[in-house]
Amino acid sequence: MQDDPYPDDMLPGRAHKGRGAVGNPAPRYDRLTGQAVDDGWVREEGDEPPLRTTVLPDTARSLICRNDSPDIPLEQSINPYKGCEHGCVYCFARPNHAYLGLSPGLDFETRLFAKFNAPALLDAELRSPRYRCRPIALGTSTDAYQPVERELRITRGLWEVLSAFNHPAALVTKSALVLRDLDILADMAARRLVQVGISVTTLDPTIARTLEPRASAPHRRLATIEALSRAGVPVVVMAAPMIPGLTDHELDAILTAARDAGAVGAAYILVRLPHEVKELMRSWLDTHTPSRTGRVLGLIRDCHGGKLYEAEFGRRFTGHGVYADLLRARFHAACRRLGLNTRNRDSMNLDCSRFAPPPRAGDQLALF
Repeated sequence: MQDDPYPDDMLPGRAHKGRGAVGNPAPRYDRLTGQAVDDGWVREEGDEPPLRTTVLPDTARSLICRNDSPDIPLEQSINPYKGCEHGCVYCFARPNHAYLGLSPGLDFETRLFAKFNAPALLDAELRSPRYRCRPIALGTSTDAYQPVERELRITRGLWEVLSAFNHPAALVTKSALVLRDLDILADMAARRLVQVGISVTTLDPTIARTLEPRASAPHRRLATIEALSRAGVPVVVMAAPMIPGLTDHELDAILTAARDAGAVGAAYILVRLPHEVKELMRSWLDTHTPSRTGRVLGLIRDCHGGKLYEAEFGRRFTGHGVYADLLRARFHAACRRLGLNTRNRDSMNLDCSRFAPPPRAGDQLALF
């Protein structure tokens, strides 16, 4: 029995311009579900109104999340947004929308939640006498520079707080919007307080246009690596996710192009398809590359012992088996050839020794 059937409430093949998910499956915690039925009426392309993005406040009372996963090197993270307008169909964070009673499909990329008070929360948490400085990762679940950030500027507010506290942080994004904040990032980089990871999934703009429709185009991401590097910000290229049978053949080309643009480090992650993402990925393949569906899903199963996803630490990011081992060997061989991940470790490490809460207006001056 397959572990990735089509959901009953989603008709395959209905793509929406500028959106990644093909459908809006019911969240897995719903007690009641509906079933979509084709009534025979033929809709012309463009009949449907565009799907608009809505943003609601996320009334969080704390901001910094602690991580105990051995797969993730940083112990702390911040995600200023829930949901992501980039619409990457493969996004492992999509199932989190089910906890909100919303679909991991189109709801995830159109119904967003923003932590408008995030900079104030961060300031308060960093001033706690119990706080111990450890590097913070921004955007580990959803992108901190998704399109709504252009107006909301929450992520910029977080950088301003981190810079004022001399607090080290690392960022992962696939958006050229990060260059808007280059003034802060370059200054923090001079103090060894920041490192940026740019995710490049594919160099093929045709695939990127539907796979991750509102993320920056591949050539813009390479230009972003170049601009950050010129400003002295250390950049790691994230060849992620690698999708077997669809984008994994580009691994060497992605690493080469990123190195030529100035990246000094590299990492890769095998595509992850937890919960509803299995359904969404299959529907996307059937809609946009139907001739590859069987091969792509078959290769993913080969990397996870016959399943489409494994949650076990040590396996979920890279898989196992012959195909996964070959991808891992290709990655390490390319890094050696290109000189990636060989930079002096001290120059890549983030400096926690500078951390100090800045005085607030009206604070009494210290005697010593």
